[in-house]
Amino acid sequence: MYLNSKRLVLSIILLLAPCLVATAQNETRKQAQKKNAPRKKQQRRKPLLSIPEVERKDVICFALYTVEDKILKLNAQLYPLKEGEPRKVRLEVKKGDAWKVIAETNVIERGWTAPFRVTGWDPTRDTAYRVAHGKTAYYEGLIRRDPVEKKEIVVAAFTGNSISPAHGGDISRDDIVQNIKRIKPDLLFFSGDQVYDHRRHYAAWLKFGRDFGEIIRSIPTITIPDDHDVGQANIWGASGKKASTGAGPDGGFFMPVEYVNEVQRAQTSHLPDPYDPTPIQRGITVYYTDLKVGGISFAIIEDRKFKSGPKGLIPQQGPRPDHVRNPNYDPKTIDVPGAVLLGERQLKFLREWGQDWKGAEMKAVLSQTIFCGGAHIHGKIGGRLHADLDSNGWPQTGRNKAIDAMRRSFSVHIAGDQHLGTIFQHGIDDWDDSVFSFCVPSIANLYLRWWVPLEAGANRLAGMPDYTGRHLDGFHNKVTCWAAANPGMKAEDFRKGGKLTTRAAGFGVIRFNKPSRKITFQCWPRNVDITDPESKQYLGWPKTIRQEDNYSRKAAAWLPELKITGQADPVISVINEKSGEVVYTLRIKGTSYRPKVFSKGTYTIRVGEGKRGKTLKGIRSLEEGKSATLNIAL
Repeated sequence: MYLNSKRLVLSIILLLAPCLVATAQNETRKQAQKKNAPRKKQQRRKPLLSIPEVERKDVICFALYTVEDKILKLNAQLYPLKEGEPRKVRLEVKKGDAWKVIAETNVIERGWTAPFRVTGWDPTRDTAYRVAHGKTAYYEGLIRRDPVEKKEIVVAAFTGNSISPAHGGDISRDDIVQNIKRIKPDLLFFSGDQVYDHRRHYAAWLKFGRDFGEIIRSIPTITIPDDHDVGQANIWGASGKKASTGAGPDGGFFMPVEYVNEVQRAQTSHLPDPYDPTPIQRGITVYYTDLKVGGISFAIIEDRKFKSGPKGLIPQQGPRPDHVRNPNYDPKTIDVPGAVLLGERQLKFLREWGQDWKGAEMKAVLSQTIFCGGAHIHGKIGGRLHADLDSNGWPQTGRNKAIDAMRRSFSVHIAGDQHLGTIFQHGIDDWDDSVFSFCVPSIANLYLRWWVPLEAGANRLAGMPDYTGRHLDGFHNKVTCWAAANPGMKAEDFRKGGKLTTRAAGFGVIRFNKPSRKITFQCWPRNVDITDPESKQYLGWPKTIRQEDNYSRKAAAWLPELKITGQADPVISVINEKSGEVVYTLRIKGTSYRPKVFSKGTYTIRVGEGKRGKTLKGIRSLEEGKSATLNIAL
């Protein structure tokens, strides 16, 4: 029996041998494929950037700075220091022909930054500075005086600094740098995605400094990180919770807290001190704050840090939790209770900042992206979405709260992120009752978007394209499009012309004219000389608005005309006595002003600033056609 069993087993083995050999060969082949797969994958994902070895005299790559309330904040960015090299950096200013050390700081090795905070700074004069490391490394620039005497304050604004050669990311930024030198702006604003490497922020940030260091060394600069800077495809910060994937739709941050904070430290340490520095969940830092330059007050907000993620909060209605592709969906159903946009902390900040006009003549809000669904087609021609929940058009209730807070100070909104240059005037209860927004185009355009509504806009100007005029965005927010720098709409458009031109890359310029209280938006393509009369801006630009257009809400009633003596261009604040709400606050131009209100009733009016200011209570609104005058001596 035993011998028969052995013969049976041997027979089975002989019968199965070819199969076993084939299986073994297949396994060997699979293992070889697995062994080779990482190598191939690694080749495909080879970093576009490396950290160059530099001479020790060049170890300081660049520096960013701002000055607010006589406090200089400057952050120096270093290349990696070697073992044995000092971990201290000096800040020096020029006194006559000599350099004087005014501050010293320790280098933070995680990210190799050296942040300075110097109090008692004199903002009334230009000051030559240099950052020094050891005995040989120096980086020089100029801390500019606050240009309060200038009639026009100029801001140059940027977004989307892709490094991919496929999108023109490998093309030199020298055309931008040269144009900025021609413009001579008073402030630079980089609204996000300065870095497009999700795991190597430091290497890409050093390249950003090499590309733009020539201009940022001597111009105050605002940089705020967006999703790609912190290593995510999209971001709904959800007050700091942990995101499950780098796509981020469940809300939160995907990369380790140390990585996120390193990015924020590199990009925002030079900004004025935060309004409320309390970290969010897991110890992630915040930076929302404000800055005044030349009498223009800028609120800098984090419009995605507290924002809810859509996954699990609303039903998925497309291939992704954040993309709605359902022509029958009801926008009201996704404006769910508990969905947050700015969060109460930032809304409180905007309200208080909007009422503080010390040293300010006009106001603007700077953020990562605009407060509407500002594009219909995503990624490629034909990629139409019904709504994009990554945009700040959602949640609608949060969007309306943010816009309402901005319009109460007649602020204009400047942002980026959408990769598409646009001008919108936003509406809450009616079209055009709120702020204008200018979304600037990308420096190098990674992911294309188009504003192409299916129906022509209402109330558009004669001769303007159908995509302009009054529309409802994908969330049924009321928006009026004034301009959109759409990329080409045909495949052949991308076979002709440069990568930057066909992809509608460029940058924005915003001019604040203080005597006229007018704001002009300019939108320039790449690789043009803006001083050449033949150079043209994108269609729809330039566009000029009045400061008060940012709160064009129709009056339900009027208060008496105010005739003011004792102060020029005083601040006026109107308070609804029934609700206790500040209706709006504005520094007027001149000495007379008739306040509009949006409901009949009794109001308090505050006029002027400081001890010479006056408060008038119990001022009743007037019926249509009636007028009155209040004489106020300050």
